[in-house]
Amino acid sequence: MLKNLTIKNYALIDELEIEFGSGLNIITGETGAGKSIIIDALNLILGERATQDEVRSGADKTVVEGVFTISGNKKVQRLLEATEIEAEEEIIVRREVSAKGQSRAFVNDTPVPVAQLKELGDYLVDLHGQHEHQSLLRPETHIDLLDDFGGLDNLIKNFKGAYDSLNSELGKMKDLVSRREALKEKRELYAFQIKEIDAVNPQPGEIDRLEAELKILENSEKLYEVTMKLYELLYDSESSIHDQLVMVRNQLEDLSDIDKTFEPLKADSETAKAIVDEITRSVQSYSSKIDFNPERLEEIRERLGVLSMFRKKYGGSLEAAIEYREKIGHEFQLAENFDEAIGKLEGSVEQQRQKLSEIAERLSSKRREVAERVMRSIVGVLAEIGIENAKFEIVIKNKVYDADGADIKPLVKLGRDMYETNEKGFDFVEFFISTNVGEEPRPLAKVASGGEISRIMLALKTILAKSDRLPLLVFDEIDTGISGRIGSKVGKSLKSLSKFHQIIAITHLPQIAGMADVHFRVEKGVKGKRAVTSVSRLSEDERVLEVARLLSGEDVTPSSISGAKELIGIK
Repeated sequence: MLKNLTIKNYALIDELEIEFGSGLNIITGETGAGKSIIIDALNLILGERATQDEVRSGADKTVVEGVFTISGNKKVQRLLEATEIEAEEEIIVRREVSAKGQSRAFVNDTPVPVAQLKELGDYLVDLHGQHEHQSLLRPETHIDLLDDFGGLDNLIKNFKGAYDSLNSELGKMKDLVSRREALKEKRELYAFQIKEIDAVNPQPGEIDRLEAELKILENSEKLYEVTMKLYELLYDSESSIHDQLVMVRNQLEDLSDIDKTFEPLKADSETAKAIVDEITRSVQSYSSKIDFNPERLEEIRERLGVLSMFRKKYGGSLEAAIEYREKIGHEFQLAENFDEAIGKLEGSVEQQRQKLSEIAERLSSKRREVAERVMRSIVGVLAEIGIENAKFEIVIKNKVYDADGADIKPLVKLGRDMYETNEKGFDFVEFFISTNVGEEPRPLAKVASGGEISRIMLALKTILAKSDRLPLLVFDEIDTGISGRIGSKVGKSLKSLSKFHQIIAITHLPQIAGMADVHFRVEKGVKGKRAVTSVSRLSEDERVLEVARLLSGEDVTPSSISGAKELIGIK
């Protein structure tokens, strides 16, 4: 929903702020007053092309800013999350165009590319009339509208899951096939390297362990000499630390018999003696195990020499060499059993393709059922809003894939034929319409422009309203070329549609204006010897006068006042 639109220095607009309401927002005003300028300004924040001609003469830049509520709009929320823009229930979209033609775009004060702004606009607003921002005129959107109407979300989700699984298996297949020749060429090299690495048989952390052992063996004499001296100092001498501590303990014991305050010191001396005894045992044990082994010393040196050259050859470390051995082991096994590996993948691909094809067929069948319901409903609504004898068709096509490489593409297989597909299935959907007797339906994008397009869109939106997720619909000059009787039906359709969407509609017909939930009048005046467009939100009394003016012209009469009240529903 568009809550607020602020426009500064745009064409005839000096500065104005419009607070829109929910439901049906109607904009009226004299021809040339600037009604469509408001829609053009809205288009700027929807990512449409900007030019310096839009900047009001004498101003440095044009600024258009819109405040949108986005609660419940999952597409917008996903897009904002993907671009790391923080948003909760509202976003502020701003576009600035300088007098030199330079354009900048912002979402919540975060700069964004205009292309991203356009993508965001596609999820916020559907604008119908003399503009390009019309989702229903883009054939690629038709399949989504049909699926939304039919409530096919779960079936589409299942299809996408199967599609992704098939794509994954096909990716493995492509990778394996592309490696076939390379594996053949490297098979002998891998065999040699595997033999060489296995002959050395490096172990993780082996060099560190050997270097630690080497250091001990190289210093075995010093280790023995020092540990023996320690043993003598601690225990095996006339004035050993052990004997000295025994004397200290005995003295403290005598003192504690006299004064109990020496008891803790006596206990500490016992602890010190125990620690010295433990050190003595450990030193003695270590000394007894010292190995004077020149053969082992030479063996370690030779092994370290081999490992040093080996790690330089295979990645700079033993861990890299071990990892490389594991990798080429897999590659060698694959080269040895290539046909078997291909066969397994082909079986998996066939299984995934069969699953995908079954879901695709069910999805296509459901779409065709939904299409029949939509086609019948659309023709009836078109007749009600003044497009008699219309034909509306939803064309669903399936494209047979007849090029090479079908076995490595995510195609659907039905019978003997393979069909092109994408994440949405193997159906290609497009809306066709004919609005004149004797004419065959043509693609919707090629029908007449202006009000007729708007009414066609209105009919489609009326049918698809409950499923279409776009929060705001804008209809510019929807009443072009229709009478008051048909205008009344168009107004009722807009009113009905506004229960599901916020609608902004520009009109000249009192029958449509009378249906408004919120009514704005656009006027052109003079400010400082310059033309300026202004917009005012009408009170109930002002609404009556405006609708009466639309009924009778500038000379408002009692009968036109009465008619206006009747159209608005005021007794």
